[in-house]
Amino acid sequence: MSGAALGIEIVVVFFLALFLLHRYGDFKKQQRMVLFGTLLAWYLCFLIVFILPLDVSTVMYERCATSLPHVVSTSPSLLMKPPHAGLLLPFMQSYARSGGFSITGKIKTALIENAIYYGTYLLIFGSLLIYVAVHPELHLSWYELQTIGITAANTWGLFLLVLLLGYGLVEIPRSYWNASRHGHLLIKTYFKASKLMTEKADAEENLEDVMEEVRKVSESIKYNHPLRKYIDTILRKCPLDYQEKMGRNMDDYEDFDDKQNTYPTEKSLVKLHKQVIYAVQRHNRTRVQWQILLQQAIHLEDVAKNETSSTHQFVHSFPSSEPAGWFSRYIYTPTVEWYWECFLKRWFYRLLAIVLTLFSVVVVWSECTFFSTRPVLSLFAIFIQLAERDYNYLYIEMACFITIFFLCTCVYSTVFRIRVFNYYYLASHHQTDAYSLQFSGMLFCRLTPPLCLNFLGLIHMDSTISHQEKLQTAYTSIMGSMRVLSFIANGFYIYYPMLIVILCIATYFSLGTRCLNLLGFQQFMDDSEMTSDLIDEGKELIRREKRKKQRIEDGENRRREWKERYGNPREDYAARNRSSHEMKETSYSDTVSSKAKYSRSGSRAERDRIELLHDAEPLDFNADALTDDPPDAESGR
Repeated sequence: MSGAALGIEIVVVFFLALFLLHRYGDFKKQQRMVLFGTLLAWYLCFLIVFILPLDVSTVMYERCATSLPHVVSTSPSLLMKPPHAGLLLPFMQSYARSGGFSITGKIKTALIENAIYYGTYLLIFGSLLIYVAVHPELHLSWYELQTIGITAANTWGLFLLVLLLGYGLVEIPRSYWNASRHGHLLIKTYFKASKLMTEKADAEENLEDVMEEVRKVSESIKYNHPLRKYIDTILRKCPLDYQEKMGRNMDDYEDFDDKQNTYPTEKSLVKLHKQVIYAVQRHNRTRVQWQILLQQAIHLEDVAKNETSSTHQFVHSFPSSEPAGWFSRYIYTPTVEWYWECFLKRWFYRLLAIVLTLFSVVVVWSECTFFSTRPVLSLFAIFIQLAERDYNYLYIEMACFITIFFLCTCVYSTVFRIRVFNYYYLASHHQTDAYSLQFSGMLFCRLTPPLCLNFLGLIHMDSTISHQEKLQTAYTSIMGSMRVLSFIANGFYIYYPMLIVILCIATYFSLGTRCLNLLGFQQFMDDSEMTSDLIDEGKELIRREKRKKQRIEDGENRRREWKERYGNPREDYAARNRSSHEMKETSYSDTVSSKAKYSRSGSRAERDRIELLHDAEPLDFNADALTDDPPDAESGR
């Protein structure tokens, strides 16, 4: 059973990581090494979380099956090893975002950017090493050094884990509760529309400025300049319409003058290359997000309109032009859609929010009491110990899976939701840049080991917490004991998670949101005057976009009705004109051919004239004489 469950988990977790990477990344445009590194980090982190319940149930089974003090665990220890991809991802993300034109230049930039990042780890490791060295009772061996390194990584990871977990324990239940309030969700969408339109305008303006700078540099550096190859690389990263404009307005065959000193340096081109990549990515992301947010706002407005419908059939403002599939035709009918969107969905989200709130309360209580072994106060430890006494290993595995799945959902979902300006931002619909993807993989590698140790502490499966000499899990045997550093094992790891209570209270009262509003970063708040102004602005933007979309759809409908009623008169007229012209041409060609047949002794000029008349192509008088584009200079001449 364990082998089959392990195989299923390995396959399921791989496709889960692949699905998330496809949702946030772009398989067609992003580098293969970026995608592979991110997929590997996500897959290994998710796999450890999913396999840990199997590890716990297997160890408990071995405890009951044998009474020997030292038994080698048959848990999947090779798969429980923490992922080392987190050491390489910071370097890879700097390499991917670098504007260098060569591999050497990108490596140099990545090393400089990661010097500070790795310096913090060296500082923590050095401090712990000095602590061990000044204590004569502690002997430095390879095992102790490995434990110090793991402790240094877990200390930083646990610090970040508590922050993200405290936010997720409150925000996830509250988000589902707010999702059941259609009015609240609609005004929040208006608020997002106003902010996103501002960001979209800034992205377009930034792109225009960067493209203007690229144009100036491209015009100054000609085809035979040594830096021209770098300009061509930058131009390939620009949008196609800008590439065409720059290509039309540039004479590449003009030689450059060595006496001039106004040419940009390679360093400035590297900076410009980085700016182009960032500006294009931001412009594409805001454009896609605006379309998605517009669809969400229209759908929420349709839900608000259909709630008062007496026919109990859901009516869309803009019905899809594509033919309905079998699911929409036979299962998800307009009546079923009305009951789900206007009635059942609301109560489903409320029930789910209540269940998640109860889970959050249990987690907070257990985080504050898991250090107490006599009596056992952690609710998760009580449930697991009761199941162990009854030899119910399936229940143990399922309880452990649900518990750690909820913990990692609160932590990982916060990683997907947080945004640090435009420096780190995971955007769905393939709009996440390479830097953010690899940064998320690095965070997962840093958060997963302390998350697993925290979970084992909650259920008293860690000897450092339980103070019992029992068979340990494969995960703790690989991670090692923290008793070599007593002030961390008996102090920081036990009392620091209690701060989760303060973080949950701060999240519940939205203290972080209020602080950001005071600093000038506009956040959604119901009792803010600035929020109401942005809501009104967003509502007007959505109304304007709906009118524009309605005009386009009305034009398409009129064109379709005209075509169905009268056909396509333009094409019919062109076909009749071509057939008439071809008949005249055939008749004239036959006449000319007959004349040429009986006058073979004519002059050479006449034969050439007849040949030209015979090869002449018909003119299409239905071609558009006027176009939207003005004639260029060549056509004028």
